[in-house]
Amino acid sequence: MHHKSDKTINMKSKIFLVAVIATLTAGLKLSAQTSSTSVSIKNFTAVTFKNGSLKMAGHLYLPASFDKSKKYPAIITVHPAGGVKEQSSGLYAQKLAEQGYVALAFDASHQGESEGLPRLLEDPTQRVEDIRSAVDYLTTLSYVNADRIGLLGICAGGGYSLSASQTDHRIKAVAVASAVDMGLTVRKGWYGNLSVSEQIKFLETVAKQRTAEANGAKPVYDNYVPEKVDENTIPDMREAHDYYRTPRAQHPNSTNRFLFTSYDKIMAFDAFSQLGTLLIQPALFIVGTKAGSRWQGELAYKLTNSPKDLFYIDGATHMDLYDGKQYVPQVVTKLSAFFGKNL
Repeated sequence: MHHKSDKTINMKSKIFLVAVIATLTAGLKLSAQTSSTSVSIKNFTAVTFKNGSLKMAGHLYLPASFDKSKKYPAIITVHPAGGVKEQSSGLYAQKLAEQGYVALAFDASHQGESEGLPRLLEDPTQRVEDIRSAVDYLTTLSYVNADRIGLLGICAGGGYSLSASQTDHRIKAVAVASAVDMGLTVRKGWYGNLSVSEQIKFLETVAKQRTAEANGAKPVYDNYVPEKVDENTIPDMREAHDYYRTPRAQHPNSTNRFLFTSYDKIMAFDAFSQLGTLLIQPALFIVGTKAGSRWQGELAYKLTNSPKDLFYIDGATHMDLYDGKQYVPQVVTKLSAFFGKNL
């Protein structure tokens, strides 16, 4: 392993990540209410389903009065980058099951309990295929109405959900909360102000690492969020750290690491590219008024031409939508109305 080059890569990537990854996955934050909620996600059945040759791991949530002889509408919940099904996507799957839906949360391929090599790969194209495969699985369940399948994506999972819905019209309605386009965020930064020259310089660093690994170097990993924070850490990053790296929502399968060479795949991805043409389903965009990602939710809403709704939650940050005691009930109420009308 070329230790000197690894240090250079890590220094450059950390500078870049302060502006970029700080809050990509902060969308998972299970806040004040969910220091308990994060460990009370329950009433699910562990399931597996196929994604090509890979075995995907999921948790299936059923309504309390479930009757297998009936047909139910179903919703897939998609976790943020770096998350796992035991965190925010599982929380919302449970909440939606309480509203009468069959709900499926699953681990992304290459991550969590799902199969896929190399491990800890963040490949947007594969993440979108994960969603299509989850739809495939739901259509095989006798108690799911295959014409009433919806999608909820959180943070980067929101971008992946919008991308999947553009080309998989078996998804009849899509809702996103604190949505970000993973590619757009890495290209332009959390606040949308990274220059093209900075993007190209960073891609050169990624290319050098690919060459190093092709010639025998060990893989390099980056952190989604900082392992340590101080007074100079931006607020979104502090919230992300509090979620992922403390007992509040920390999970052993959410390792806070991903392959550095994922970046060229991420930067090539555009979740919003066909929103104005191929997305024909009803779409709901939920954003907090104090969220750093607010501009992305507003952009996606603007680009969408299908029946759409932009719903603001006053005072909420990017992460508050995922567990804040006064915010989660507002999100669930809006989701219930949206899916109740469109599924």
